Amino acid sequence: MSVTVETIAADIEMQGYAFVPAEGMRGLISSAALAEWQGFAESWHDLAHDSYMADGGRYRRRRHAAFQVTAQEITRKEHQPHYQSLDHNNLNGGIERWFEPVTDAAGEGDTNMALLDLCRSVFGMALQESVLCQYHVEMHQFRIEPSPDGEGKPTPEGVHRDGVDWVCVLLVNRENVDEGVTGIYSPEKESLGNFTLTEPMDCVFLNDHRVLHGVTAINLIDPAQKGFRDVVVWTFKATP
Repeated sequence: MSVTVETIAADIEMQGYAFVPAEGMRGLISSAALAEWQGFAESWHDLAHDSYMADGGRYRRRRHAAFQVTAQEITRKEHQPHYQSLDHNNLNGGIERWFEPVTDAAGEGDTNMALLDLCRSVFGMALQESVLCQYHVEMHQFRIEPSPDGEGKPTPEGVHRDGVDWVCVLLVNRENVDEGVTGIYSPEKESLGNFTLTEPMDCVFLNDHRVLHGVTAINLIDPAQKGFRDVVVWTFKATP
């Protein structure tokens, strides 16, 4: 069966999440967005270390941006901090965290705009909205880099929800790392499924009210070589 906005929304409605393989994702965005994919992916080579890691880890790099998304337009907002309550992030929450901004090319180019538009369509259909909500959207570029002496943790806060309405996680690249298994759980932390994002553009859409998620730690396959796992995360929270 071909992947469409309708099939993704139906999976979210049925089970709270939808895993979409890369081939299906590539069929849902424009040729212009696909043509810019390589440049979009290369922007992950220029991320700063996350200096807010309460576990002292140096395995995470990131950039951040915020957008307003409505039925009519997608507009980037002024750069602002990222905030999560301790209820949703018991490791790093409770403070404003200022990260380096996503570059204009990565944040406002055809690839990101097309993927935000796809998220808007999927979440609107999953909610069965007659009028699309206005959303505050945050974009996070993450690179997780294990070392020869230590693992890298894609979700150091453990199994969690992000405290928003909808979440989309898309793999940008991974190199010389194993594991990184995504687990989906009920609010009671019963397992609902698991899968591994392995190919660039493998993606998962989540209803953040219905499911929790977490990703297992990654390790270098060849300790003599560098390795990393790059993802982009978009969170959608409805606003008045």
